Amino acid sequence: MGRRKGGRPIHGWLVIDKPAGPSSTQVLGRVRRLTGAEKAGHGGTLDPIATGVLPIALGEATKTVAYAMDGTKIYRFRARWGEERATDDCAGVVTAVSDHRPTEAALRAVLGRFTGEIDQIPPQFSALKIDGERAYDLARAGEVVDLEPRRVRIDRLTLVERPDDDHAEFEVVCGKGTYMRSLARDVARAVGTVGHVDQLRRLAVGRFTLDRAISLDDLAALGQGAALDDHLLPLETALDDIPALALTAAEAQRMRQGQPVALLRRQDLGRLEELTAACGDGDGIVLAMAEGRPVALAVLDGAEVRPVRVLNL
Repeated sequence: MGRRKGGRPIHGWLVIDKPAGPSSTQVLGRVRRLTGAEKAGHGGTLDPIATGVLPIALGEATKTVAYAMDGTKIYRFRARWGEERATDDCAGVVTAVSDHRPTEAALRAVLGRFTGEIDQIPPQFSALKIDGERAYDLARAGEVVDLEPRRVRIDRLTLVERPDDDHAEFEVVCGKGTYMRSLARDVARAVGTVGHVDQLRRLAVGRFTLDRAISLDDLAALGQGAALDDHLLPLETALDDIPALALTAAEAQRMRQGQPVALLRRQDLGRLEELTAACGDGDGIVLAMAEGRPVALAVLDGAEVRPVRVLNL
């Protein structure tokens, strides 16, 4: 996430259709330069080889990045059989080979092993920290990184196409922290061969989808005017699953000053009951709104709503 001195106070989200090649951080830097935004951050890293949905938060929307990253992801990737690579994608050096090519029936037979909550070992080349250092830095230095399995959620894994014996294309609906590179590697091993990802495209992150995306080239052509604003999504786009609380003008003023709002009056009981039911067993985080505009991310604590992040819009 970065801040630019003297930048424009733009607040909201841009969905970038990331090209293959640059890192997510490099794409973020270019978006910040093109928009002139004072502050920007991205909602979920994509590998350099990957394309597709990269949500970019501008201004006060950066305070909602964590919620975007928690959203359900949809990917489409193509696996290449017969070569395992150090990075588990086509950018790495070959570390193992196999002449075996799985049949379509064999692939379909193992897909069930990779749905639901599963344990997944991240790629050696990943951004995870080991004793304060990034795993990919250690791997580049020639160290074999001992990464612990992590619990991830895969809602759906579908074999989409088998264009030839060497390749298969899959679509994945999953939760936060799931590595497509690890999935391709593990599916290959499950059918008696080795493999890696040679194409990867992200189709969605929560409500951020490809049909809302713009390429970097098209963004550059727009300039920093009204045409750019037409592609800007509201800050609350990342907060679709969070209960909303409508505030009065007086309550909104209190919350903007960092003060809690108590729902103790008789006329407040209906709002409190609805909000409590909407929060359920969750963390109690709500989006406080006034006159259709976000005021703060807040937490419901009993009959009190306390601001966590005030949104200065």
